[in-house]
Amino acid sequence: MSGAAVEIDPATLDEPGAFRRLVTEPCRPVVLRGAVRDWPLARIAATGGAALGEYLARFDAGRRIEAFVGDAAIAGRYHYTDDLSGFNFRRESMPLSEAVERLVTGRNEAETLYVGSLPIPLVLPGLAEENILPFAPTNVPPRIWMGHASTIACHYDMMDNIACVVAGQRRFTLYPPNAIGDLYVGPIDHTMAGQPVALAAEAAPDDPRYPRFERARDRAITVELSAGDALYMPKLWWHRVEASGSLNILVNYWWDAFPVGPDQPFAPLLLAMSAIAARPEAERAAWRAWFDHYVFRPDGHPLAHLPEERHGVLGMSAENIGILRAQAMRMLRGG
Repeated sequence: MSGAAVEIDPATLDEPGAFRRLVTEPCRPVVLRGAVRDWPLARIAATGGAALGEYLARFDAGRRIEAFVGDAAIAGRYHYTDDLSGFNFRRESMPLSEAVERLVTGRNEAETLYVGSLPIPLVLPGLAEENILPFAPTNVPPRIWMGHASTIACHYDMMDNIACVVAGQRRFTLYPPNAIGDLYVGPIDHTMAGQPVALAAEAAPDDPRYPRFERARDRAITVELSAGDALYMPKLWWHRVEASGSLNILVNYWWDAFPVGPDQPFAPLLLAMSAIAARPEAERAAWRAWFDHYVFRPDGHPLAHLPEERHGVLGMSAENIGILRAQAMRMLRGG
């Protein structure tokens, strides 16, 4: 593995607009050392399991949650079975209090437990108000992830992400979005937790099934985080996550750092797959040229040769975005 992430002192992000300018706009991973070391949750987690269990119990709303449970043989590596038909773990529904008890009282040598993506305002109301990340968007509800030592398969997020390590240690191995063709991505509709995974990133070096992966391996960025550290990951960056502590807790924030309209970019990607991907190569090349011209704009705005008042719906105001969406909706309805 090679490459290093940019590191920024969280204390420099107090100025209005600094987080956007220094962290999100460059669209690359950023390490924020010590960003949450003063959280009550982090301080209590460092003292041991009993105190942590008591602290979380103060906020427990009594909801049931879904946990990943695996036999000791998988060593916390949650993944597919060898033939991709199923998974090497089972899903169990249980009260959150039971999951916390099984985690903080020590690992059961016969199994490994992992609880992920729980909305804190729903399952632990009040916890977020005692553990605030100043530069996180105020309207973004944080989520909590807890487990024994684990390895989460290499995947991407459709939203920007701040991942805050509260307990344990985590190693993130990151690949840029344009490495997707070398990662040998698995099915998009048969996934472990909603997102497809990079199969090659879980394989042994020089696996003959994934010859192009060596090109991606050389572009990887490895980040080691301890309790109190945070990592910003832009949307579409692939990441494999290894949690090595006996008890690991992470809190994260997902949001779109650059909203343009009400639609998420992944929706038109899915539509383009259904409408374009199976067409002849020559026609796909024609559509690629149009997407480049109107969407990706390597040569700038497609109507830059005209005065701005003649840009029409491509002026990209809120009103014009609505006009474009309405036209697309009419076409989808066959109107």
